[in-house]
Amino acid sequence: MSQTDVRMDGAPELRGEREATPGSAGRRRERLMVPKADFDSYYGRPVLNEPTWSARDIAGYLFLGGLAGASSTLAAAAELTGRPRLARASKVGALGALGGSFYCLIHDLGRPERFLNMLRVFKVTSPMSVGTWILSAYAPQAGCAAGADVAGLFPGLGRAATVGAGITGPAVATYTAALICDTAVPAWHEGFREMPFLFAGSAASAAGGLGMLAAPVSEAGPARRAALLGAAVECVAATRMERRLGPLAEPLKRSGLLRLGEALALAGAVTGVTLGRRSRIAAMAAGAALLAGSACTRFGIFKAGMESANDPRYTVQPQRRRLAKTRAERDLT
Repeated sequence: MSQTDVRMDGAPELRGEREATPGSAGRRRERLMVPKADFDSYYGRPVLNEPTWSARDIAGYLFLGGLAGASSTLAAAAELTGRPRLARASKVGALGALGGSFYCLIHDLGRPERFLNMLRVFKVTSPMSVGTWILSAYAPQAGCAAGADVAGLFPGLGRAATVGAGITGPAVATYTAALICDTAVPAWHEGFREMPFLFAGSAASAAGGLGMLAAPVSEAGPARRAALLGAAVECVAATRMERRLGPLAEPLKRSGLLRLGEALALAGAVTGVTLGRRSRIAAMAAGAALLAGSACTRFGIFKAGMESANDPRYTVQPQRRRLAKTRAERDLT
């Protein structure tokens, strides 16, 4: 029979999807009758469940936490170099940003006791657990530093708290990068190498912007330098991440918020170190641009991550590339 085979019960049966043809050396080869499956999605539906995080809560938490941590570090530098008005502005700004970040985090968690429950254990492999303890160590020092400065009481204790918060500040500004990179969201997970530097640069530019906005020009030198350094680090880290991720960086490249954030950061930093050195109005405009740019960067990163989670291509294709790389390495050995 040419088209069917006969089973043992006499019923006809269609042939399998492979057909044997004689080879040139008398051996039989198999010819694939249907194309090889190329899995890119499950019927076009997302492979991952989209995170239930709210952009207002989580992106706001990322921005405000970075601003708080970097502002405390800037406050410590201003305190130790004799710039009291810059130090006070940074301390108060750090405490206000910290309060806002706590609100965003607890609002997303739903109940305040959930944050307290995370203090029951310390798990070094969990960025959320480590971050909770970092915040718990940082918050009292930031509050004490700002309170002592504004009230004019206990200057020694306030100075010690300022230095302590300044030391803890970089961890507060960057641990959120590890937090989102530890998720399965493709654009975040694959960007784990550059994301901490991007967050650190964005936080430094925001803290520098706040310092230029609130402190007099004569004391804002460290804020201007922090803003310039932060904007440079942010842009370099973003560029390297987009190049390394390849096709997975498409949501990042399409993000208008990220492009706007980079433009505002660079414009604010350049304006701050040029016109902002002599003009109070220019310094305030530069500071506002830097703060807005940092916020756009955090919201842009959040939006791009959600887009990559919703498109199955960004989940499947990296897995296929890793599998192909593993097979190639195995063949070489």
